[in-house]
Amino acid sequence: MTPENLVGLLAQPSRMRVLAAIALGATTPSAVAKASGLPPKEAARAVRRLWDHGVVVAGPQGLGVDYDLLSDLSRRTAASTSPEGVVPDAEGGELWPFVRGGRLITLPARQNRRRAVLEHVVARSFDPAVEYDERTVSEKLREWCEGGEVDHVAVRRYLIDMGLLVRGNGVYRVKGETPPEPGAAERYVSFMGLD
Repeated sequence: MTPENLVGLLAQPSRMRVLAAIALGATTPSAVAKASGLPPKEAARAVRRLWDHGVVVAGPQGLGVDYDLLSDLSRRTAASTSPEGVVPDAEGGELWPFVRGGRLITLPARQNRRRAVLEHVVARSFDPAVEYDERTVSEKLREWCEGGEVDHVAVRRYLIDMGLLVRGNGVYRVKGETPPEPGAAERYVSFMGLD
């Protein structure tokens, strides 16, 4: 069964009505005919056709929908399609297959998509008003990379290279300007322990 087969099978209104009747609890051919509003012969033909394709099965209570088949078909379809060039929405719904369940599975090869994924990570992990030390940044990124194919150190490097995080004086910030390096006076004060 392929998605195309299923769509073709359900393109016939009588089959769609019969499948809906069975999904809603009709378990016998006569109950299916009554619930679908179809003549008994037409309902029986539709049941037979759905049965032949494995969408309808016999269970302990009578006719039923093979939800395992439909779930498997859904998973296979999702795994075989990837949205090309889609910019993620505010909820991150279009980040699949790169982000799943709050985890970074892999990074896209295309620069613009990689940037979109990394912007998603930054937006959910770092507050623009807060400065972070390297250990904290690494911990946050390690959580994202747990169970995926991407190393948190590589992600940190990408974030810096793309300007999504800036680093200066051992401090990381979201975008913005890098803190200036200390001048001679600041280094002297620090060296003397007067800071």
